[in-house]
Amino acid sequence: MKYYIIAGEASGDLHGSNLMKAIKHKDPQAEFRFWGGDLMKAQGGTLVKHYRDLAFMGFLEVVMNLRTILNNIKFCKEDIQKNRPDVLILVDYPGFNLRIARFAKELGIKVVYYISPQLWAWKEGRVEIIRKYVDEMMVILPFEEDFYRKHGVHSHFVGHPLLDAISDLEEISIERFKSEHGLNEKEIIALLPGSREQEVEKMLEIMLSVRPQFQNYQFVIAGAPSLPKEFYQKYVDDNVHFVSNKTYDLLRCSKAALVTSGTATLETALLNIPEVVCYRGSKISYAIAKRLVKNINYISLVNLIMDREVVKELIQNDLNTKNLVEELNKILSGERREQVLNDYHLLREKLGGKGASDHAAEVILKV
Repeated sequence: MKYYIIAGEASGDLHGSNLMKAIKHKDPQAEFRFWGGDLMKAQGGTLVKHYRDLAFMGFLEVVMNLRTILNNIKFCKEDIQKNRPDVLILVDYPGFNLRIARFAKELGIKVVYYISPQLWAWKEGRVEIIRKYVDEMMVILPFEEDFYRKHGVHSHFVGHPLLDAISDLEEISIERFKSEHGLNEKEIIALLPGSREQEVEKMLEIMLSVRPQFQNYQFVIAGAPSLPKEFYQKYVDDNVHFVSNKTYDLLRCSKAALVTSGTATLETALLNIPEVVCYRGSKISYAIAKRLVKNINYISLVNLIMDREVVKELIQNDLNTKNLVEELNKILSGERREQVLNDYHLLREKLGGKGASDHAAEVILKV
């Protein structure tokens, strides 16, 4: 079969690559054409566009790049029409993918959505688009199945694909990791500032402001694959290091982490590393988001899934040096650290075992 997959972000590239791997096991003759990144490219097939050319963060940035976004949508439709896949697989990225879903469905192509948009947080009206133009919806968070049932949309809870990615990791030696990356003997505090340039610059400035209070630790920045190594050099010195494309290894060798809100908050938790979740957007973007997002008490996936505060979230004005120092101290040792680790165990139980990619592949082949 011919599969056309669209993933517009780094997390989508990860999940898309694991899905491709699972599909190949069940359909060895599978042909892939996709929008994604290096991980999907490693699985074979044709990379149409890299996600680094698609990712625009915040309302203002989207408006400023509207022409590029519309041109990408036009190009995607033309490419699908020209190549006529058997199935279109959409991975999150709703602003783009829901437009493509309608187009493909009207062409008579089967449409599968893997990893639901967060419609339960905002733009709930998009459920109607999914009802009309998506043949199968596969969700990865337990409460999403109930959300779609409430709206009369059948969905499959397939489990969370991060459990697949993490379960496949080989054991790691902390000493060897430090040696390979030129790190000293101090314990590591990992910094995950995001994947987009403007986001990384903003977050690293505040994250690194805690350094004077943690001189017994070394800070290591997790470099995003979408940004060049040179971009990070201005932040590096004797006690601030940079590691590229080794985020999971870095986290597993760390004592704690400061993490920008997003999929990385869940990855950090599933790797069993206590964290502080950080978010700060522009005043305008944040004000708009506050108006649009409803009935949501948390921004991190960890807390959303558990429906309570497991990890501390420092948002907007609360994200400052004083609060970061206080919360980081709490998770480096003591009762708070133990509580977080115990809650992580319950989180993994709630998400179920590994196998999300295999389950999703089964659904796709049945379609």
